[in-house]
Amino acid sequence: MLDPIVNFITRIFQWIGRGIGLLIGIVLWPFMWVGRWYFQRGWILKTLVGVGLLILLALYANFFYATQWWNNFDTNYVDKYKFESRNVSAGEQVTAGGGTDTTKSCGRSAIADVAADLTDFNVNQNAWISSMILYKVGLFGYDWDKTPFMDNKASFQRGINQAVRRTATELADNMGRVRTTSQIDGDLQDARGNLQFDEYTWYFGLSPFGPKTPTPSYYRDAIKKLRAFNDRLGACQAVFDARADNLKQYLDRIASDIGSTSAILKDRAENYNYGFFDPRADDRFWFAYGQLYAYYGLMMAAQADYEDVLKQKNLKSLWDTMDAQFVSALRIQPWLIANSDETGIFATHLTTMGFYVLRVRSNLVEISNVLAQ
Repeated sequence: MLDPIVNFITRIFQWIGRGIGLLIGIVLWPFMWVGRWYFQRGWILKTLVGVGLLILLALYANFFYATQWWNNFDTNYVDKYKFESRNVSAGEQVTAGGGTDTTKSCGRSAIADVAADLTDFNVNQNAWISSMILYKVGLFGYDWDKTPFMDNKASFQRGINQAVRRTATELADNMGRVRTTSQIDGDLQDARGNLQFDEYTWYFGLSPFGPKTPTPSYYRDAIKKLRAFNDRLGACQAVFDARADNLKQYLDRIASDIGSTSAILKDRAENYNYGFFDPRADDRFWFAYGQLYAYYGLMMAAQADYEDVLKQKNLKSLWDTMDAQFVSALRIQPWLIANSDETGIFATHLTTMGFYVLRVRSNLVEISNVLAQ
């Protein structure tokens, strides 16, 4: 009685074994063919090909390191600024020399400092992934963003950059000048332009010092411009207009920015709920995470820069609530991102992140409404 069943199960396992063997053979065949071809060549060609392969292996080793090791990633990075010890708004004069000493000192902009530091984190403390040649080449020509591999850090960096771009625009257009009465600050204008540069551009053109990597080099120049503006502001040679309407507009723009991200998360969660097998869920998640990571620091900085406005409007409690939402969102750091609907058996990381994005947006709108009164 049992013999036919045993034979049937044995055949099934044989078929599975043959299938696995066939699959391994298909995967290994190109490498075996290349190996045979290589060992049949002369030593000069072998040397050239071998050096090329070593260079390629070194590039991929560097690429793997750059995408997997997140240097200086710290959800508590805001603590190092000690904003709570500041007692002066940005641009406010704090000291002046007596007698013939006309030296003046004004409050620096915490927003400009954080924006510069976040960009430094992206392109100096870490490699900027999106413009790396192997990232652009993809997985055998297939876009890394469309796979579950190697794209988390790149998406996170682009999320940070999106927040910094928005902030640089507001600094140049509104906060860094007295509205309708002064020109746009040159350093802020240059920083805004540099941060708008394409995120994916690799090597092109030549400079006097050799090939140039545009994306990281443009962002590095933006860092210099933001810090130059802040140095001049600290010496009372630049303007920071810390008015309630400027803060309101900044918060409105951020609410719109993360509102768009929330819509993207919602669309992905509703229409592509494939559990752990959604290849785009991870980059959607980490882009949103990068935005919140950046806006957490920028909102803490805004609290310092607009200290007088927040006191006048009694906004400390609302602002603390918003900060708590950022902290809660940044605690979510899953190893694998799952995209499933609420009734599925998998986790719902996109829906959870979307929930926190909307909570932060709701807080921003509430604070904006108070500022409008």
